[in-house]
Amino acid sequence: MRTNEEMARLGAAVSALGDIDVSAWPEDTLKERLAELSAALVALDTSLSRIAEGVRARGLRVEEPVPA
Repeated sequence: MRTNEEMARLGAAVSALGDIDVSAWPEDTLKERLAELSAALVALDTSLSRIAEGVRARGLRVEEPVPA
């Protein structure tokens, strides 16, 4: 089923992003990669906003998980 595949891809993206720690990057590296990083962040924001708006358009809420 396509939905299961899409949810698996979202989960994999979250997992991959969770491993990124720019605070550990050397300053020079961050400066060198800033344009590329900025473009990726803007693309991610656009995609996530589109998905969230699709949920809201169906009359549902995007809720923040309650910590255990």
